[in-house]
Amino acid sequence: MPQSAIDNSVQAGENGTGSEVLRVTPLVDGHNDLPWALREMFGPDAATRLGELDLDTDLRQAHPELHTDLVRAAEGGLGAQFWSVYVPCSYTGSSAVTAVLQQIELAHAMVRRYPDRLGLATTAAEAREVFASGRLASLLGAEGGHCIDDSLTVLRALYRLGVRYMTLTHNENTNWADSATDEPAHGGLTEFGRRVVAEMNALGMLVDLSHVAESTMRAALEVSSAPVIFSHSCAKAVTDSPRNVPDDVLTTMAGNGGVCMVSFVPGFVSKKIAAWDEQVRAAMDAAGDRYVDLGRRSAFIETWDGPPRPQATLEDVLEHLDHVREVAGIEHIGLGGDYDGVAAQPRGLEDVTGYRLLFDTLAERGWSRTDLGKLAGENALRVLADAESTASR
Repeated sequence: MPQSAIDNSVQAGENGTGSEVLRVTPLVDGHNDLPWALREMFGPDAATRLGELDLDTDLRQAHPELHTDLVRAAEGGLGAQFWSVYVPCSYTGSSAVTAVLQQIELAHAMVRRYPDRLGLATTAAEAREVFASGRLASLLGAEGGHCIDDSLTVLRALYRLGVRYMTLTHNENTNWADSATDEPAHGGLTEFGRRVVAEMNALGMLVDLSHVAESTMRAALEVSSAPVIFSHSCAKAVTDSPRNVPDDVLTTMAGNGGVCMVSFVPGFVSKKIAAWDEQVRAAMDAAGDRYVDLGRRSAFIETWDGPPRPQATLEDVLEHLDHVREVAGIEHIGLGGDYDGVAAQPRGLEDVTGYRLLFDTLAERGWSRTDLGKLAGENALRVLADAESTASR
């Protein structure tokens, strides 16, 4: 669909038919960083300060920096959300454990504060039950394996607290797994890293391979006895970003029964922005700065005299969805927008209300309602249920 047609569709809103699927199928988004956005607003004890911000209002005017509130989540048709309990790589050791516990409590506090809007879910069945009650099912995903401080006991504790996936790395290597955006150190997974994957299988916690190096993807797929996910990644064959998934891994992932939850992050979906990001990386390397540090990267870009950042579009996202569907199959694709994890999203998908436009546009492109239902959440819930069924403790 040409950009002009997409722009016209933006005005149409719910008039299309694809979004009608979301009335009966939970739209499961694999990754939303609202808890970290709230932490940046209120500090480490954000869980105790939720009364200072009413998430059950449309915050577009009062807080334009936020992509998510409960009004817009409902408008966008969200049915189940994995809230990211993210910890930056700058937190290490016990401080990383403390931070992830604070984020978990913040997510639980959100659910407690808005019981008419949100319901905690720790299983696929519970997610469906909460959705059927008219609320947004709230699941938890830990982003960055450094948050367990090399401890399987901490990993188990996170599971008991409701965490149902863990991303093995973030932007830097852990002591046991290589990241996509760091220098290789382990050849993928160390022996302990393999034990982490096995322990996650035993718990029924999904192994999330977003952010990890290709060698780590392949190693984890060799080890995992349960389907894996990519909670917010795109197709490398479309956009050559280190954060995206190569075709051979997509094929292996499909054989494993997993799901690639396509992200909207502009740098992952847009070829032009990926090339621009490489210019930023080169400039930071030349200046002796650390590109993998998101805070330093943002500060660098503010004063950089390089070219302006290009604009990503809905059409970029559609290209990735079509490619992952073609390579992995319709049973192995989902959505992980990464709202509130980046400063800006593609045109047409600026905040969580954009999901309805996405589904209407896909219907116009010929996606059937059955296929749209699988994309929306049936695939993600199947994978979660499969992980539960293989758990041994």
